[in-house]
Amino acid sequence: MSSKPYYGPQEDEYTKNLERFFVAGDFVAGVAYGVHILLWASCASYLWKQRHRGWRTVFLLCYITLLLIVETMFSVVQARTVQIIYIENRNYPGGPWKYFLATQNLAVNVIFYATLFVLTFLCDTLMLWRSWIIWTASGRTTAFLVNLFPLIMLAASFVMGTLWTLQSSHPGLSLYSKQPLAYGTAYYTLSLGVNIILTFLIIGRLLMYRRTHLAHLPAAHAQQYLSLATLIVESAALYTVFAIAFLVSYAMNAPINQVWLGFASGAQPIAAYLIIYRVAAGTAWTRETLESQTLTTNTPGDREEEAADPRKRSESRDVQFTTEFSVSALDIESTQEK
Repeated sequence: MSSKPYYGPQEDEYTKNLERFFVAGDFVAGVAYGVHILLWASCASYLWKQRHRGWRTVFLLCYITLLLIVETMFSVVQARTVQIIYIENRNYPGGPWKYFLATQNLAVNVIFYATLFVLTFLCDTLMLWRSWIIWTASGRTTAFLVNLFPLIMLAASFVMGTLWTLQSSHPGLSLYSKQPLAYGTAYYTLSLGVNIILTFLIIGRLLMYRRTHLAHLPAAHAQQYLSLATLIVESAALYTVFAIAFLVSYAMNAPINQVWLGFASGAQPIAAYLIIYRVAAGTAWTRETLESQTLTTNTPGDREEEAADPRKRSESRDVQFTTEFSVSALDIESTQEK
């Protein structure tokens, strides 16, 4: 009995794994793009309704729209790359992957690297902004000193990312060539380092705030602003986990890095949208409108005491909540310190 004929490619197992994970990563990125559209629509709806509140709202609306445009370009060129490799040039000598590595200077590949770089930089910048806003509650000087090193790292990652993009798109080179691999590893190390540092800075500041003010907040609002889910969203920890997995596998030149790249490139904008969604929905503290609304946390007996003693009435206003445009759950602290 004859064995079943082999109709598969003639490439080695490593190359076949690269192609398998390349397609798998494309699928992951496609699913993430669908989530991006949903989150963008939710954020844009909130921000559009609040556009009269000032330039910051309009700026965030423009920011998420730019983010979506870059993501759309990234998804389109990624899908087009798969078509070019596996449909239009499937019989290229050495196989589709050899064709991909030999044609990195094509416009579709250059756009792929450029959009990935711009997407990462935009999200890194948002994280730096969030850290600045959160630490501003402790004073601008403190916020500047705390965020100075991440700012320097972000600038260095921009330079290294530009070099990585240029080197990866040279004729005869690719994302996996020796020199682009070195630039890429350095770039993602810096970018990931920025995110890890900012993640710990944000989580650390929120935990400090939680320890100081948790006892003074109603249970519902403590859960809304100081819960574990809040810490994960505010610090973009979701992206950090996938970015670490990608960086390690990319530095090891493991084929599965393509899947982790899909998860990382999808998780980073999701983290950004979730942060902006909290801002757009008004679920944050602000000092600009502290006098607009007051949380009534007193019991009926306390209110009777307030009626008899005006000083107690003023004390009850120490904890206040607003649904106005806000950028931090910590701005109230700076007001209380004043």
